[in-house]
Amino acid sequence: MNQVAGAGRRPLVERITRWSVHNRKRAAFGWLGLVVLIIALGAGLGSTSLDEHAPGETGRAQKMLDDAAVFSPPQENVLIEAKSGDPAYAQNPQMQAAAKDVAEALRGLGKDETGAAWASDIVSPTDSAEAAKNLVSKDGRSLLVRFSVTGYSMEPMEKAVTEQATSHPEVAIAQTGKVSVSQAIDKIQDDDFLRAEILSIPLTVIILAVVFGSLISAGLPVLISLVSVVAAMGFLTFFGKWIAIGDSTPSVVLLIGMAVGVDYSLFYLRRAREERAAGHDNDTALIIAGRTSGKAVVVSGLTVMVALAGLFFTGIETFTGMTVGTISVVGIAMIGAVTALPATLAWLGERVDRWKVPWLGVRRTAVKDSRVWGAVVRQVVKAPIVWAAVGALALALLAVPAAGMKLSDPDLKHRMPTDVPALQALERVEKAFPVDTQPAEIVVRGSDLNGAEVKAGIAELKQQVADSGGKLKEPVEASLIPGGKLMVVRVPLAGDGKNAASTAALKELRETALPASLGKVDGLEFAVAGDTAKQEDFNSALDNSAPWVFGFVIILAFVLLAAAFRSLLIPVVSIILNLLSIGAAYGVLTLVFQDGHLASILDFRPYGAVVSWLPLFMFVTLFGLSMDYHVFILSRVREYRGRGLSTKQAVVEGITKSAGVVTSAAAVMIAVFSVFGTLSAIDFKMVGVGLATAVLIDATIVRGVLLPATLTMFGDATWKMPRWLQWLPGISLEGADEPVAGRDEQDGLIPAPQSAAVGHGHADPVEVRR
Repeated sequence: MNQVAGAGRRPLVERITRWSVHNRKRAAFGWLGLVVLIIALGAGLGSTSLDEHAPGETGRAQKMLDDAAVFSPPQENVLIEAKSGDPAYAQNPQMQAAAKDVAEALRGLGKDETGAAWASDIVSPTDSAEAAKNLVSKDGRSLLVRFSVTGYSMEPMEKAVTEQATSHPEVAIAQTGKVSVSQAIDKIQDDDFLRAEILSIPLTVIILAVVFGSLISAGLPVLISLVSVVAAMGFLTFFGKWIAIGDSTPSVVLLIGMAVGVDYSLFYLRRAREERAAGHDNDTALIIAGRTSGKAVVVSGLTVMVALAGLFFTGIETFTGMTVGTISVVGIAMIGAVTALPATLAWLGERVDRWKVPWLGVRRTAVKDSRVWGAVVRQVVKAPIVWAAVGALALALLAVPAAGMKLSDPDLKHRMPTDVPALQALERVEKAFPVDTQPAEIVVRGSDLNGAEVKAGIAELKQQVADSGGKLKEPVEASLIPGGKLMVVRVPLAGDGKNAASTAALKELRETALPASLGKVDGLEFAVAGDTAKQEDFNSALDNSAPWVFGFVIILAFVLLAAAFRSLLIPVVSIILNLLSIGAAYGVLTLVFQDGHLASILDFRPYGAVVSWLPLFMFVTLFGLSMDYHVFILSRVREYRGRGLSTKQAVVEGITKSAGVVTSAAAVMIAVFSVFGTLSAIDFKMVGVGLATAVLIDATIVRGVLLPATLTMFGDATWKMPRWLQWLPGISLEGADEPVAGRDEQDGLIPAPQSAAVGHGHADPVEVRR
């Protein structure tokens, strides 16, 4: 059998591919065994994870409460509303009877098997005139029955409330609160995750079936992707004992895993098919694919993983689980693409093209160049400066709205759909019982919180509130936590909790009021929490860490690309083009979500901002993912340049040959990301639309226009490495810039097939350079 070989030691990826092809069972089952081991380790440790803490002071306050094992039973409300035309509560015996019956039903629930009451601290406006003051709305048309959830389940309370709603059809009765809203959101997210799987997998298979014309070829990338996602979930379960795993993490892992798994497999499959069509036997074609596309996959995968690792610099626990999960799924998919995939293809042989799709099979299983992109690139290289200017201007214009981007997390009524009963009831509660101010919660820890010094500190804090010019408000409420080691002091802030007034009030409290009061008490530790503080601490952590993340990702990407291509201009151009496409995606994100364009089509309510964590996450993700196409295209261009073509000819041939697979990979990514644009939560919609837009821009304007224009403009200088960078160790990409012929260890030179000698007009034997 002919083998691709060369003098000296072969590159690592080629050796791995060769071993996988010749040891098919070991390679395929070895990768699956690794996946099973990861899943088993995760399952053995259980499915629990650490609680997620906010950054900054808010996180310190949360940890102080956690350390003291403080548990505050979550509070629930039963909202009772008069129907249109009915009298208000004071003159409405039906509302009074409903409130009394609801309270009695909750009190009569008894205890769970642990001995805890299902519901406690039940308060109804019918209990006393004092209770009615706080539990009846100003217009008297809404009232609350309030209780705490102390049992392990909400089911008995929900059943009791539902029975009372049936017994009192003359009024509207609905339950809402922290637990019921949380359960509703969890169900929505579980349903969304299932829907994302159900939609993204068939979409991917359909696109790949159209691309390859064969169901077997279409199924392999999906199989690699799904197995990688399952393994990454096992990784998360394993690491959940030491890190916090957010609710969004599984969906993000699915999103990234499907994208990169399909991309890597697609690049390899397409190159192997191309080499078989050029006249090589199956094993030789697979080894050549490993030497070329396989190495591009490894460089791309390492770049994605390095970029994602930049999120560790934030120190924000929201990103920790996402980062571990996404790095895991990329790494597992990358390993599978260079081991299990070539092993499976070696076993299948030409059967990989079986189960042809009717009307498409014969045409699609034949390898063809992209006529459309070939025509576009030929025009671009004729006037590269003009096309570069037009493309850059288009992306700059798209990026302009990003200058006005505001970062803030949505409240529940803006994050989730409006048709969720618990959220609808919560919105009606907030409307009937408006809160003028948002309190900051100061968690205080000390050895003598009942002492005179602490009491004097609280008194001074109240004086600071009075002297704050309206930034801080009364009442200041201090509550000792059972055990006497912690105290929670609530200070209302001006504003609505998210605007500039609230931010200024929080700054006044932290920098002036507290240092002048509790800060003067020896041995006292305190930290400010609350909704306003949480948002400000998160934004501050992002602002402080963003330069480090950006710098880390850009520098490491530069080093990886410079080492891979032995060029200075390649990494510089790549980074600039990536920044242009990311900026354009930010601009579209701002227009669509912050400004509310397409709100009716995408079914969301704009709140004048973009989710806080999204821009940084998009930056590292897109910077990594865009390298898939970039490395793959540049590898093909370099390959033709290595055959002696001019830079202009190499650009045309490289992009024409690779455009089909890049377009196919982009179509899969856009389809998968777009599915997330249909999910319920607005943050998932933003992720889906933002990533889909960026990939679309990247695969068209950037790779089809700006990249060939830039490479043509710089010409031969593109491939030069200055002396001051010669010290940089190389990442072996020999196979990406050499002819597809090689030297057999026993039989000597293998003639390059005629179809592979693009641009030469002959098929003379060509020795692979090492």
